Amino acid sequence: MNDRLTAFLPRGIAALLASAACLFAPAAAAAPDVAPDALVRKSIDEVLAVIRTDKDLQAGNQRKILDLVEEKVLPHFDFNRMTRLAVGRNWAQASDAQKESLVREFRTLLVRTYSTSLSQYRNQTIDVKPAKVGAGDTDTLVKTLVNQPGGQPIPIDYSMEKSDKGWRVYDVVVDGVSLVTTYRSSFNDQIQKGGIDGLVKTLADRNRGGSASPKAPAKAEPSK
Repeated sequence: MNDRLTAFLPRGIAALLASAACLFAPAAAAAPDVAPDALVRKSIDEVLAVIRTDKDLQAGNQRKILDLVEEKVLPHFDFNRMTRLAVGRNWAQASDAQKESLVREFRTLLVRTYSTSLSQYRNQTIDVKPAKVGAGDTDTLVKTLVNQPGGQPIPIDYSMEKSDKGWRVYDVVVDGVSLVTTYRSSFNDQIQKGGIDGLVKTLADRNRGGSASPKAPAKAEPSK
Protein backbone atom coordinates (compact mmCIF):
# COMPACT_ATOMS: atom_id res chain seq x y z
CA MET A 1 0.00 0.00 0.00
CA ASN A 2 1.95 2.99 -1.24
CA ASP A 3 -0.53 5.37 -2.91
CA ARG A 4 -0.83 9.02 -1.91
CA LEU A 5 -3.71 8.36 0.46
CA THR A 6 -1.36 6.42 2.72
CA ALA A 7 1.82 8.36 1.95
CA PHE A 8 2.16 9.35 5.61
CA LEU A 9 2.27 5.68 6.66
CA PRO A 10 4.97 3.01 6.25
CA ARG A 11 4.11 0.16 3.92
CA GLY A 12 1.63 -2.25 5.49
CA ILE A 13 0.62 -0.26 8.56
CA ALA A 14 -2.72 0.93 7.21
CA ALA A 15 -3.80 -2.63 6.46
CA LEU A 16 -2.93 -3.70 9.99
CA LEU A 17 -4.89 -0.90 11.65
CA ALA A 18 -8.02 -2.99 11.14
CA SER A 19 -6.78 -5.18 13.97
CA ALA A 20 -6.08 -2.11 16.07
CA ALA A 21 -9.61 -0.89 15.49
CA CYS A 22 -11.00 -4.13 16.91
CA LEU A 23 -9.67 -3.48 20.39
CA PHE A 24 -12.04 -0.82 21.66
CA ALA A 25 -15.69 -0.75 22.69
CA PRO A 26 -17.87 2.36 23.19
CA ALA A 27 -16.64 4.98 25.65
CA ALA A 28 -19.71 4.49 27.83
CA ALA A 29 -18.51 0.96 28.63
CA ALA A 30 -15.18 2.19 29.97
CA ALA A 31 -15.18 3.44 33.55
CA PRO A 32 -12.18 5.60 34.53
CA ASP A 33 -10.96 2.96 37.02
CA VAL A 34 -10.91 0.05 34.53
CA ALA A 35 -7.35 -1.18 33.95
CA PRO A 36 -6.10 -0.58 30.41
CA ASP A 37 -5.45 -4.24 29.59
CA ALA A 38 -8.81 -5.22 31.10
CA LEU A 39 -10.50 -2.60 28.93
CA VAL A 40 -8.86 -4.03 25.83
CA ARG A 41 -9.68 -7.64 26.72
CA LYS A 42 -13.32 -6.86 27.54
CA SER A 43 -13.79 -5.01 24.29
CA ILE A 44 -12.32 -7.52 21.87
CA ASP A 45 -15.12 -10.09 21.93
CA GLU A 46 -17.83 -7.49 21.43
CA VAL A 47 -16.18 -5.70 18.53
CA LEU A 48 -15.08 -8.86 16.74
CA ALA A 49 -18.60 -10.24 17.09
CA VAL A 50 -20.00 -7.18 15.32
CA ILE A 51 -17.56 -7.50 12.42
CA ARG A 52 -18.01 -11.26 12.05
CA THR A 53 -21.82 -11.15 12.00
CA ASP A 54 -22.48 -7.98 10.00
CA LYS A 55 -22.52 -8.80 6.29
CA ASP A 56 -22.64 -5.12 5.34
CA LEU A 57 -19.38 -4.48 7.19
CA GLN A 58 -17.76 -7.47 5.55
CA ALA A 59 -18.94 -6.23 2.15
CA GLY A 60 -17.31 -2.85 2.74
CA ASN A 61 -20.37 -0.68 3.45
CA GLN A 62 -18.62 2.67 4.04
CA ARG A 63 -21.42 4.28 6.03
CA LYS A 64 -21.58 1.39 8.47
CA ILE A 65 -17.80 1.21 8.72
CA LEU A 66 -17.58 4.95 9.47
CA ASP A 67 -20.29 4.64 12.11
CA LEU A 68 -18.46 1.71 13.71
CA VAL A 69 -15.18 3.63 13.82
CA GLU A 70 -16.86 6.74 15.25
CA GLU A 71 -18.67 4.77 17.94
CA LYS A 72 -16.19 2.13 19.00
CA VAL A 73 -12.70 3.40 18.20
CA LEU A 74 -12.37 7.17 18.30
CA PRO A 75 -13.66 7.80 21.85
CA HIS A 76 -10.60 5.97 23.16
CA PHE A 77 -8.02 8.06 21.29
CA ASP A 78 -6.51 11.31 22.53
CA PHE A 79 -6.30 13.15 19.23
CA ASN A 80 -5.00 16.34 20.79
CA ARG A 81 -1.97 14.59 22.22
CA MET A 82 -1.48 12.44 19.12
CA THR A 83 -1.48 15.51 16.90
CA ARG A 84 0.84 17.44 19.21
CA LEU A 85 3.32 14.55 19.24
CA ALA A 86 3.06 14.05 15.48
CA VAL A 87 3.71 17.72 14.75
CA GLY A 88 6.60 17.68 17.24
CA ARG A 89 8.68 20.78 17.85
CA ASN A 90 6.69 22.67 15.23
CA TRP A 91 3.62 22.58 17.49
CA ALA A 92 4.94 25.51 19.52
CA GLN A 93 4.92 27.83 16.51
CA ALA A 94 1.28 27.09 15.62
CA SER A 95 -1.48 29.48 16.62
CA ASP A 96 -4.53 28.24 18.53
CA ALA A 97 -6.57 28.28 15.32
CA GLN A 98 -3.88 26.31 13.47
CA LYS A 99 -3.69 23.76 16.29
CA GLU A 100 -7.44 23.28 16.16
CA SER A 101 -7.27 22.80 12.38
CA LEU A 102 -4.40 20.32 12.69
CA VAL A 103 -6.28 18.22 15.26
CA ARG A 104 -9.43 18.26 13.13
CA GLU A 105 -7.69 17.27 9.90
CA PHE A 106 -5.46 14.64 11.54
CA ARG A 107 -8.51 13.10 13.20
CA THR A 108 -10.31 12.98 9.86
CA LEU A 109 -7.28 11.38 8.19
CA LEU A 110 -7.18 8.65 10.82
CA VAL A 111 -10.93 8.09 10.51
CA ARG A 112 -10.42 7.44 6.80
CA THR A 113 -7.42 5.19 7.43
CA TYR A 114 -9.28 3.09 10.00
CA SER A 115 -12.41 2.94 7.85
CA THR A 116 -10.47 1.72 4.83
CA SER A 117 -8.53 -0.87 6.78
CA LEU A 118 -11.45 -2.13 8.85
CA SER A 119 -13.13 -3.56 5.75
CA GLN A 120 -10.01 -5.73 5.26
CA TYR A 121 -10.43 -7.55 8.57
CA ARG A 122 -10.50 -11.31 8.02
CA ASN A 123 -10.65 -13.71 10.99
CA GLN A 124 -7.62 -12.51 12.93
CA THR A 125 -7.47 -13.32 16.63
CA ILE A 126 -5.86 -11.02 19.18
CA ASP A 127 -3.94 -11.86 22.34
CA VAL A 128 -3.65 -9.14 24.99
CA LYS A 129 -0.67 -9.17 27.32
CA PRO A 130 -1.00 -8.08 30.96
CA ALA A 131 -0.03 -4.43 31.35
CA LYS A 132 2.38 -3.32 34.04
CA VAL A 133 0.50 -0.58 35.88
CA GLY A 134 1.56 0.45 39.36
CA ALA A 135 -0.47 2.38 41.89
CA GLY A 136 -0.73 5.96 40.73
CA ASP A 137 0.61 5.27 37.24
CA THR A 138 -1.01 7.37 34.53
CA ASP A 139 0.94 6.08 31.52
CA THR A 140 1.42 2.54 30.29
CA LEU A 141 1.94 0.31 27.26
CA VAL A 142 -0.61 -2.37 26.39
CA LYS A 143 0.95 -5.05 24.21
CA THR A 144 -1.11 -7.23 21.90
CA LEU A 145 -0.37 -9.91 19.34
CA VAL A 146 -2.45 -10.25 16.20
CA ASN A 147 -2.60 -13.84 14.94
CA GLN A 148 -3.19 -14.02 11.20
CA PRO A 149 -4.41 -17.22 9.52
CA GLY A 150 -1.48 -18.55 7.55
CA GLY A 151 0.83 -15.71 8.55
CA GLN A 152 3.25 -14.61 11.22
CA PRO A 153 1.80 -12.97 14.38
CA ILE A 154 2.14 -9.19 14.39
CA PRO A 155 2.68 -7.17 17.58
CA ILE A 156 0.52 -4.07 17.93
CA ASP A 157 1.18 -2.04 21.07
CA TYR A 158 -0.73 0.91 22.49
CA SER A 159 0.75 3.79 24.44
CA MET A 160 -2.03 4.85 26.79
CA GLU A 161 -2.53 7.67 29.28
CA LYS A 162 -5.07 7.81 32.09
CA SER A 163 -7.34 10.83 32.21
CA ASP A 164 -10.64 11.67 33.88
CA LYS A 165 -12.26 9.91 30.91
CA GLY A 166 -10.35 6.68 31.51
CA TRP A 167 -7.40 5.26 29.60
CA ARG A 168 -6.88 6.75 26.13
CA VAL A 169 -4.48 5.88 23.32
CA TYR A 170 -1.92 8.45 22.16
CA ASP A 171 0.25 6.24 19.94
CA VAL A 172 0.02 2.91 18.14
CA VAL A 173 3.15 0.86 17.45
CA VAL A 174 2.72 -1.74 14.68
CA ASP A 175 5.50 -4.32 14.46
CA GLY A 176 7.91 -1.86 16.08
CA VAL A 177 6.89 1.14 13.95
CA SER A 178 5.31 4.09 15.78
CA LEU A 179 2.37 5.76 14.05
CA VAL A 180 3.15 9.11 15.70
CA THR A 181 6.85 8.99 14.83
CA THR A 182 6.09 8.10 11.22
CA TYR A 183 3.69 10.99 10.86
CA ARG A 184 6.14 13.34 12.55
CA SER A 185 8.74 12.79 9.84
CA SER A 186 6.26 13.43 7.04
CA PHE A 187 4.62 16.38 8.83
CA ASN A 188 8.01 18.00 9.37
CA ASP A 189 8.78 17.73 5.65
CA GLN A 190 5.46 19.38 4.81
CA ILE A 191 6.04 22.19 7.32
CA GLN A 192 9.50 22.84 5.94
CA LYS A 193 7.96 23.30 2.49
CA GLY A 194 4.85 25.32 3.34
CA GLY A 195 4.70 26.09 7.04
CA ILE A 196 1.88 25.06 9.39
CA ASP A 197 -0.75 26.31 6.95
CA GLY A 198 0.85 24.20 4.25
CA LEU A 199 0.49 21.07 6.38
CA VAL A 200 -3.12 21.90 7.19
CA LYS A 201 -3.85 22.36 3.49
CA THR A 202 -2.13 19.10 2.58
CA LEU A 203 -4.18 17.20 5.15
CA ALA A 204 -7.41 18.94 4.13
CA ASP A 205 -6.79 18.21 0.44
CA ARG A 206 -6.05 14.57 1.20
CA ASN A 207 -9.21 14.27 3.30
CA ARG A 208 -11.38 15.88 0.64
CA GLY A 209 -9.90 13.54 -1.94
CA GLY A 210 -11.13 10.41 -0.14
CA SER A 211 -14.28 8.64 -1.22
CA ALA A 212 -15.67 8.30 2.31
CA SER A 213 -17.63 11.07 4.00
CA PRO A 214 -17.12 10.79 7.77
CA LYS A 215 -19.25 12.64 10.26
CA ALA A 216 -18.10 16.12 11.13
CA PRO A 217 -15.82 15.75 14.19
CA ALA A 218 -16.66 17.51 17.41
CA LYS A 219 -14.83 20.73 18.15
CA ALA A 220 -11.33 19.96 19.32
CA GLU A 221 -10.57 20.29 23.01
CA PRO A 222 -8.36 23.24 23.96
CA SER A 223 -4.77 22.35 23.12
CA LYS A 224 -2.23 22.23 25.88
